[in-house]
Amino acid sequence: MPGDTYPKFRAAAVQAAPVFLDRDATIDKLATLVQKAVDAGAELIVFGESFIPAFPVWNLIYAPMDQHGFCRRMFDNAVQVPGPHTRRLSEIAKRHRVFLSVGVTEKGPLSMGTLFNTNLLFDREGTLLNRHRKLVPTWAEKLTWANGDAAYLRPEETDIGRVGTLICGENTNTLARFTLLAQGEQVHIATYPPAWPFQRPGSGAHDYNLTEAIRLRSAAHAFEGKVFNIVASCALDTDAIEQLSQGDSKMKELLRATPAPVSVIVGPDGELVTDPVTGGEGMVVADIDIAESIELKMMHDIVGHYNRFDIFHLEVDPTPNQPVSIKAVTRRDEQISTESSQVTPQNAQDDTASSANDRPIAVVRAKAQ
Repeated sequence: MPGDTYPKFRAAAVQAAPVFLDRDATIDKLATLVQKAVDAGAELIVFGESFIPAFPVWNLIYAPMDQHGFCRRMFDNAVQVPGPHTRRLSEIAKRHRVFLSVGVTEKGPLSMGTLFNTNLLFDREGTLLNRHRKLVPTWAEKLTWANGDAAYLRPEETDIGRVGTLICGENTNTLARFTLLAQGEQVHIATYPPAWPFQRPGSGAHDYNLTEAIRLRSAAHAFEGKVFNIVASCALDTDAIEQLSQGDSKMKELLRATPAPVSVIVGPDGELVTDPVTGGEGMVVADIDIAESIELKMMHDIVGHYNRFDIFHLEVDPTPNQPVSIKAVTRRDEQISTESSQVTPQNAQDDTASSANDRPIAVVRAKAQ
């Protein structure tokens, strides 16, 4: 029967370990993995949270005063956007004619300290479509990353559908998730870390189960929004464990005992489309048919008929966070009246106030980053 058609494509969620805190070597590895995904027929290829240059696991296992060496290496290997390493990623996407999503730790051109947890999405032409900065770093991550903003909290219109992104714990943030869904998201990208040590082994406390937390959140967003969810975690390899443990056998044991990451692709019914990759490196590849959402939305469409917008109201401020905003105020030339000596004291006071209001000033609003 004639009628509208909807995008169909193949997606790949790549679970891989970066070359620990080595930006250039990690991009080289990414290029090799992209080629493998392309060979598998993927058109959308997704890498995990802060894949370049690494996820700051040290934030979770060391006291702040013991982290300086790791922090310096992270800053030295962070990615400027735009910048030469962003261009390399763009060239990889363009060379293979794919959509490429990759998590990076981003640094700006001015600050010598502030970093952001950022996800970059490139299209088939290598154009950077979206640069989402994680809204709130989770727990100990605040030692590395600053708050992001909602400047790119939106799905991007592409030939494979409307694609949105959230990073790790943001997939627990109901308002952030709804913001993407309400703007028509059809394909969701979720990225996660290689490990999340939360309790010491043997403490008797229940550790944070990263594996199940990822599965739970992934299914929830897909089911609630009736969208496909492409979920990519990073992996923790032997080299990273050796460098992070710094010769401490107990720290090495802690890192090896922490619950494993998992990468999955979930359909709009909340079910896995194919088998997951859990723990080590690997790739999840699946075919996506956007039209599968239609029948499911007949029952629950929380951004349409299954909601009450006369009762609920959500407002989002997409203004980018800037450290300073400077407004120039035009000055009205002051004219010295020959009759100024005849002005009464009250008039003189008024004249002075008026003149002061018209002087050139720079209004500065400083915002903490």
